[in-house]
Amino acid sequence: MSHFFDGSPPGSPRQRNRSLARSRPRLTAMIGAAAASLFLVAGLASPATAAPPRGEETLQQLSAAQPGTLQECETLTAFAYPSTTITSVARIAAGAVTNGGRPIGEHCQVRGTMNERVSTFDGQIYAIGFEMRLPTDWAGRFLYQGNGGLDGAIVPALGLTRGGESGLQMGFAVLSSDAGHNGSQNPLFGREPQARLDYGYQAVGTLTPMAKALITAAYDRGPDRSYITGGSNGGRHTMVAAARYADQFDGFLAISPGFNLPQAAVAQLWGAQQWARVAATSTDLATAFTPTERTLVAEAILSRCDALDGLADGMVHNSETCQQAFSVKRDAPRCKGERDGTCLTKDQLTVIEEVFAGARTSNNKTIYSSFPFDPGLTQTGWAGWKFGSPYTRDAPAVGFIFTTPPAEPSILSDLRGYALGFDVDTEAAKIYATSGIYTESSMSFMTPPDPTRLDSLRDRGAKMIVIHGASDGVFSPDDTAAWFDELDQTYGDDAEQFARYFEVPGMGHVAGGPATDQHAGLAALVAWVEQGIAPDQLVASVNPANPEVPANWSPTRSRPLCVYPQVAEYVSGDPETASSFACEDPKPGLAYGTR
Repeated sequence: MSHFFDGSPPGSPRQRNRSLARSRPRLTAMIGAAAASLFLVAGLASPATAAPPRGEETLQQLSAAQPGTLQECETLTAFAYPSTTITSVARIAAGAVTNGGRPIGEHCQVRGTMNERVSTFDGQIYAIGFEMRLPTDWAGRFLYQGNGGLDGAIVPALGLTRGGESGLQMGFAVLSSDAGHNGSQNPLFGREPQARLDYGYQAVGTLTPMAKALITAAYDRGPDRSYITGGSNGGRHTMVAAARYADQFDGFLAISPGFNLPQAAVAQLWGAQQWARVAATSTDLATAFTPTERTLVAEAILSRCDALDGLADGMVHNSETCQQAFSVKRDAPRCKGERDGTCLTKDQLTVIEEVFAGARTSNNKTIYSSFPFDPGLTQTGWAGWKFGSPYTRDAPAVGFIFTTPPAEPSILSDLRGYALGFDVDTEAAKIYATSGIYTESSMSFMTPPDPTRLDSLRDRGAKMIVIHGASDGVFSPDDTAAWFDELDQTYGDDAEQFARYFEVPGMGHVAGGPATDQHAGLAALVAWVEQGIAPDQLVASVNPANPEVPANWSPTRSRPLCVYPQVAEYVSGDPETASSFACEDPKPGLAYGTR
């Protein structure tokens, strides 16, 4: 588990080792976007205790899942499992549910609860609510669908993907849950001790064995292979499961994971305080850095960095070198007079530089990771996370879920005041605290216990893929990359045998932005787990319905997403096609790019 404050306590938050350019063996597998669908999933986290180098040993190869047919549906109302109540069972006809206009096949929908109880803390009824969807034509696989945000809702268990068939369409039996509280209990559930722990990790650990037993009852056999996936908080669920529940899953897919979510949430409050310094009013932080002004910075980034990968195409693939080449204070247009939308003031440039450098205390101790400069900061989602979320989402999350002891409900009457008045020098340390009935700190129950020791996952032949957008406005890809650096160091530069990280240029939080954000992450994971085909690249394409895809891009543009730390470099051929690029080690010290 990681800590902030640069060594007080030990184990500082990850800052990406941008000088790192390890040479990677080239593999032959290239998973195309059309091959199958992407699932929202999760990955892991950071600090390490040294493990012995493993060299190029051959890890266990898991066998492929075998298909089956649904044997029971309506009779599942009688399914018996400890502390479990089935509340409804229904057979859903083929085509009654669709995904992207495509019909989903016949399946059995089962809803229920686990561990229902009356809280001795607040007198409310809590339970872990769940839904399972069991396809008639089954692929022999189970998928745990980790959901986002503060949970509290049972999102339909479809296993939705980014560009392709859903998990249910691919034949997975899919589980979704509310993680132990309902929507009306958000965000005050964080004051209830057990609800905190269920949200953090215990709901996943409780539900998974039950789900496998339900699958056995439905198909007369259990799943051959089990996977977990999710984006954002669902990505965090995935990364935590990789460390806590490696024996329960064979594959882990994390998208834009909130790996160190309490740290990131505190950083959001700190960020709001910085933006307020240059905003026209603290009630509208977006006035600190308007869409027009964000475009100025994006253009400056492209001017310096666009051609670093060999092609000026509106994308920055070589982010490592770009961070060395670009300086917002030097390269963005500076106002000589009044702020008029064509330039940025000295104070704005200072705040932008500080926010991207990462949240810090007044005595310069790190709270959370830096963020890379990327032209995707123009997207509306980036602005929503930076300027809207601190008041509406991060303030109550920090106050009730991540702070120990939690804040009083009265802060709900002035969340803006709570965010702007949050003293990171004294209050941020409470994400590491325990107190009375709160026996685990939020950094304990929200993060993996030892995120860079994944011996159990590795030794049993399980695999992990983590995907993160370079312009994520809330959870930094630098944090994720630094986790992988530490993981790789733990395993003697050999973590690629079981875990791979892919960064998506221009992509915001989970999806969106000027990016090729449609990719076959789940298909690649299944191929790696069950066939031993390690993904050297994921071919990603644009979403034609994405309004933030530039008009001068082809609606079929595709790019290779490369295994970190490699980056895509243009070789020759059609600049709109992934096959015209190759994955190479980043070249430090390249001359500045020009558009």
